[in-house]
Amino acid sequence: MRRDQFRLRRWLKQIETFQQRGDDRSRDRQHWQDKLRASIELRKLRASRFPPIKLDEQLPIAARADDLRRAIADQQVVVVSGETGSGKSTQLPLLCLQLGLGQSGFIGHTQPRRIAARSIASRIAEHLSTSIGDLVGYKIRFG
Repeated sequence: MRRDQFRLRRWLKQIETFQQRGDDRSRDRQHWQDKLRASIELRKLRASRFPPIKLDEQLPIAARADDLRRAIADQQVVVVSGETGSGKSTQLPLLCLQLGLGQSGFIGHTQPRRIAARSIASRIAEHLSTSIGDLVGYKIRFG
């Protein structure tokens, strides 16, 4: 899982440093391996829960889906601009899921209004044939 990567790398480096000094860290290494296995298993479980993802071909953004997938895969930051109703808010998270980005962490999506956050989360959940709170959720700041 993405949330475990930094911590596990740092922990392994510490174990290796102590072992180079001659300290026996076999229990620490075993504990580290257990945590790594648990993280890998959780990622596999999350990946197995995702249903087949189809974009809404009626929306204009679907015509540029391949370009967007390539940009998301190749770049750290992608800015997408388009007309209202083109499918940016609902289809971009689905494109990210198609690329496997939701398997190791969360896909964040911000909206300036509470109602927009709820309605977009509902639309994405509907697209994935699931309910809010299962694969898709939302959080209201200060709420």
